[in-house]
Amino acid sequence: MKSINAVIRKNRELSLFLVDTFSIILAYVLGFLLRFLDASENITFYAAYFEKLVVTLPIVLLINYLFFYLLKVNRSLWKYTGIDEVARIGLATLCANLIWFLIVYFKPIRPYIRSIPVIAMLLQLVIMLGIRFGYRAYRTNWMRKQKHHNAVIIGAGSAGALLYRDILTNDRIDANVIGYIDDNPVLTGKRINGVTVLGTVKDIAEINKNHQIDIVYVAIPSASKKRIAEIIDSCSAQGLRTQIMDYRVKENLQEVSSLREVSVEDLLGREEVHLDTDSISDYLTGRNVMVTGGGGSIGSELCRQILRYKPTRLVIYDIYENNMYQLQQEILMQNRKTHQYDNTEIICRIGSVRDSVRLDEILNEFPADVVFHAAAHKHVPLVEDSPKEAVKNNVFGTLKTLQACIKHHVGRFILISTDKAVNPTNAMGATKRLTELIIQAMRNNGVTKLGAVRFGNVLGSNGSVIPLFREEILHGGPVTVTDPEIERYFMTIPEAASLVLQAGAYADQGDIFVLDMGTRVKILKLAENMITLSGYKPYEDIDIEFIGLRPGEKMYEEISLGNENRYTTANNRVFVNERMDIDRDHFFRELKALYEKLDSASDEEIHNELFRLIDEYK
Repeated sequence: MKSINAVIRKNRELSLFLVDTFSIILAYVLGFLLRFLDASENITFYAAYFEKLVVTLPIVLLINYLFFYLLKVNRSLWKYTGIDEVARIGLATLCANLIWFLIVYFKPIRPYIRSIPVIAMLLQLVIMLGIRFGYRAYRTNWMRKQKHHNAVIIGAGSAGALLYRDILTNDRIDANVIGYIDDNPVLTGKRINGVTVLGTVKDIAEINKNHQIDIVYVAIPSASKKRIAEIIDSCSAQGLRTQIMDYRVKENLQEVSSLREVSVEDLLGREEVHLDTDSISDYLTGRNVMVTGGGGSIGSELCRQILRYKPTRLVIYDIYENNMYQLQQEILMQNRKTHQYDNTEIICRIGSVRDSVRLDEILNEFPADVVFHAAAHKHVPLVEDSPKEAVKNNVFGTLKTLQACIKHHVGRFILISTDKAVNPTNAMGATKRLTELIIQAMRNNGVTKLGAVRFGNVLGSNGSVIPLFREEILHGGPVTVTDPEIERYFMTIPEAASLVLQAGAYADQGDIFVLDMGTRVKILKLAENMITLSGYKPYEDIDIEFIGLRPGEKMYEEISLGNENRYTTANNRVFVNERMDIDRDHFFRELKALYEKLDSASDEEIHNELFRLIDEYK
């Protein structure tokens, strides 16, 4: 079979030409024999008609070739022979033989039987399609024998059937589909494309036991992300490698499928975010926007999403030029392809939020309507070892940025906060809680609308647990988890950024917005799933090591203080906390005292002072 395929691929045009030529000649010869099957004339009579048939065959072939070319009969691959190919061959055969019939009817060719083109037309269609479908059946059967890994498709609908056909005809996918699995129990035992529906997802353990499954393909485009996560969890529990089918319909209504590995985002089961784009456009479209920390994980995604709303200018401000440069090149490259940012001026400037003079320079040169403040030191263990630097950057960097915004009449200031600011047990969380208090203390500034957005861990952000796990798995383990019971809230970077933009539309007087983080995720389970998704078995191929909680680390994160009253907004994924009454004068006296101690006090003293301040506002 390999040699046959090789010959056909190497000489495809010639092979198809010869096969079609043979089909046409055979059809006319058989048509001739059928026409004279019961005739009683002698052999001389037959010979004269047959000789005329042979003489005119080149004309018949030329007419057929013309319509094959016009209708692109041989442009499709035989392994995909289907309704479209049947229609093309049928129409080409009909037209070619009808033309020849009209020629012999109106311009008699003697001796020639005018009914032969009609008989030959039917035979030609049967022969051509028979050869194509025969090749397809032969190739399919051969390919089945070459595939060594048992696979099941979860989803017995149209997407699953499409995926089955794709797997069957793709020699690069080493999978022999032995059955379907579907949540509809009525389908159990039924056959689709000749393959049996073996049961429901609940039966996967039994199905795996009976059929020794190697890989599972999930083909349910209509399923919710939560349901997909549940299916992946069921497969992971059986140690089964899982891939997901991405399915879409092109503008020409052609169905297209592709397979991808399960991502960590799939494990979360987070549903798509629905935004009030009008309210976001109202404060971003045609405006001048600035993002501090614009090269970071959240900051860069904010920049990408802000650009979709077509601001007049976007200023990306960051102290770390490497990430900012990469983002700048990404945006420029995208714009060269699509020109979607042609009407937006994109400015990248290096600078620190600690530097009031630099902030004044930037806001003087590039006045802003909206500022998103994402610049911060955020790595808990590092900040715990250097609390003074965190206070300088997170607390007073925020204060200086906000003061510059008010001075330069910025209309809206949005602070990126964290769930670690809730009842903080580490210096990073304490500094972020202080920034929230700054926002609330300055809410009645009369110039700038203020808001802070609080959310948990984001998948794949710099320094988060996901890239660490990937790196540890890549090096063969062990994967390090602090505690078997530790849990965290997670959301994706695009999800977090989009909800920040939505919360920004609601910001007014120092509001603290809390994003819907869903349910907490057990880090141990996440580590086990990531190992399984990488094709390994947890504790067998790659071990998991428990290293203990780090200084300042919590077992469980929270999203609201115990005394905070939380209310819904127009978006059911964004909540707002009731504002606190803060003695502004007293609070800023305390901040000033903290600032004056930074140069002389030790890290431990600053750490203690930080928590003393926080305790006043619990």
